[in-house]
Amino acid sequence: MPIPAILIFDVGKTNKKVLLFDERYKLLHEESIQLEEIIDEDGFPCEDVNALTNWMRQKLFEILSRKDVEIKAVNFSAYGASFVHIDKSGNVVGPLYNYLKPYPENLKKQFYDSYGGEDEIARETASPVLGSLNSGMQLYRLKYEKPEVYNKINYSLHLPQYLSFILSKNPTTDISSVGCHTNLWDFTKNRYHNWVSKEGLDKKFAPLYNGDKIIGSTNGQHAITAGIGLHDSSAALIPYLSSFNEPFALISTGTWCISLNPFNHTALTDDELRQDCLCYLSYQGNPVKASRLFAGHEHEQQVKRLAAHFEKTTEYFQTVDWDTTFFNAVKDLNEYKRSFLKIDLSEFHSYEEAYHNLIWDLVQQQVRSTSLVLKKTSVKKIFVDGGFGKNKVYMNMLANGFPGFEVCTANVPQASALGAGLAIHKSWNKNPFPSDIIELKHFANMDSV
Repeated sequence: MPIPAILIFDVGKTNKKVLLFDERYKLLHEESIQLEEIIDEDGFPCEDVNALTNWMRQKLFEILSRKDVEIKAVNFSAYGASFVHIDKSGNVVGPLYNYLKPYPENLKKQFYDSYGGEDEIARETASPVLGSLNSGMQLYRLKYEKPEVYNKINYSLHLPQYLSFILSKNPTTDISSVGCHTNLWDFTKNRYHNWVSKEGLDKKFAPLYNGDKIIGSTNGQHAITAGIGLHDSSAALIPYLSSFNEPFALISTGTWCISLNPFNHTALTDDELRQDCLCYLSYQGNPVKASRLFAGHEHEQQVKRLAAHFEKTTEYFQTVDWDTTFFNAVKDLNEYKRSFLKIDLSEFHSYEEAYHNLIWDLVQQQVRSTSLVLKKTSVKKIFVDGGFGKNKVYMNMLANGFPGFEVCTANVPQASALGAGLAIHKSWNKNPFPSDIIELKHFANMDSV
């Protein structure tokens, strides 16, 4: 008998994955590919939409041809701040512009001068001023720089919804993609911002739905329940929302360490925005206050510095174990006073001592960043996933940085793909939500031991 399963396409900037989960969300199949980037008309690297589309269609055909699984549903998660534009025939118009592409200062000034200034727009849209990373600004740029392209656009689909469109041919807009530092959504009024309609951009957007929306789709002889896709950061939060009833915050660590508090519904202040806070919208349209810290990138740069000074490999930090002696010394010595960047490495007697100082500095920054989203909430649980969650030095210091909180690492393999499946669970799966999809490991504050 074939195994009932859900198919997920999980598209990251680097790795494009196709995954199969059974009805208990056990992973049946996973494979990934890295596609070569192309360049846009300005010579800036961008996603090859045609290659991505062809790869998806090929994988869909292969998986639907398998005899050992029966695909009951399909959904999609993908990186945000990226549009695929389609014309009235459903053909792609122009490139999928890279959100890292520099934004022209004259257009930026024109926009903010027209609509109330940077502080006001940032506060209302919960979007720090991020240039092309505010995806609405990409469409604004097309309107004024390339009107011939803009006028051909029937719908501008965020990438997750374009992936769904490939299969369903139904254009949609998902609330989690719109509510991701796009400059498009007015969090104070819970609707598109006024500038969107004044510029006519609302005519370029497909109907808006929550992320649990279902589109019935027929592919040849296969009737498939298809979701509309989700922004990957919002999708990664769903396993936690499905598993825990008590309030919690999640620190998702990687190049960026993003603190997410789905139980903080207070409006963003100007001060919070200046400290790199923003809001996401969950797949059900609820605000999720978040703060960002470039800590993973900083760690990567500093371990290179340590490796050169102590004549170790750049991966040597993975061998460093938690040492309370080093911790007590660094805590007594620094206590928020010195940045690791300004410390002469010759002060340290060993790599291990220096590494504890580095992590202490990063953790102090993380505590300040995460604390921004904890204010005025009852959250007492903090989950950490991603790379730093596997780092004993980091996790022990973080637990000590949050006295009175329960600090845990959370292991959720393929969180964004799993979240995309859980978002449409009720539409394809008669089983209850699984209770064992998250593995927790608790770390104690030394003062409580």
